[in-house]
Amino acid sequence: MAEKNVTFTGQVTLPAVGQGTWYMGENARLRKSEADALRAGVERGLTLIDTAEMYADGGAEEVVGDALQGGLRDKVFLVSKVYPWNAGGKKAIAACEASLRRLKTDYLDLYLLHWRGNYSLAETVDVMETLMQQGKIRRWGVSNLDYGDMQELSRVTGGSACATDQVLYHLGSRGIEYDLLPWCQQQGMPVMAYCPLAQAGRLRDGLLENRVVQDIARAHGASAAQILLAWVISHQGVIAIPKAASVAHVEENAAALGITLSPDDLSRLDNAFPAPNRKTPLDVV
Repeated sequence: MAEKNVTFTGQVTLPAVGQGTWYMGENARLRKSEADALRAGVERGLTLIDTAEMYADGGAEEVVGDALQGGLRDKVFLVSKVYPWNAGGKKAIAACEASLRRLKTDYLDLYLLHWRGNYSLAETVDVMETLMQQGKIRRWGVSNLDYGDMQELSRVTGGSACATDQVLYHLGSRGIEYDLLPWCQQQGMPVMAYCPLAQAGRLRDGLLENRVVQDIARAHGASAAQILLAWVISHQGVIAIPKAASVAHVEENAAALGITLSPDDLSRLDNAFPAPNRKTPLDVV
């Protein structure tokens, strides 16, 4: 059972399951258990942690900062995201510095534009390059950009340095397979899949309860959620970032790295949840 890996620019190779933090930091009473879960994930090899200044108005970044204390920072590939209205000029510098303070670190491994706003892509690329020169970030990327946006970005001076596109992707939302995912694969650009479990199935009715998903889970001695994760990371260059707020949930996510779906499994899942055969709007949550 070969575990799956994804390689980012700079020859950084990471397990194909990381840790998301959306909805963390919203309840002070849960802060310690959330930080403990993130630490447990790192100990189990889930070394990419994804957060954003948007999540709990910086609260999620503070939870991550807590989790990284005690020498863990050097073991983690740390990702955060900037609001579109902060993604240019001095605002971007200030936003990045504020994120670094909350995270209790002096650099990010990856900094993402959270979604497109009024700043031009050229302005965002310029300030990302400045942040790299200042040593505040090691690389930069984008989130929620569709195929056409990525073509536009690739034409911007410096745009080809984009290290990733983070988009919504799960078995019940396969629109990126029509054009965006193949293009990213051709570029050797990792895709980060958020909501890989469709927010515990809330984004797609019947996903976790689907008979085919359940049958395959039983055959592998796994949970339906693990099968959904294994499906996402079966795609070349895709890293899934599920949120897990408990140690038990983290362990379940980590174990999905050891599940290899057979060609028959994949065919059955394709039939149950077909990919669109035409362009569809990018799903965003």
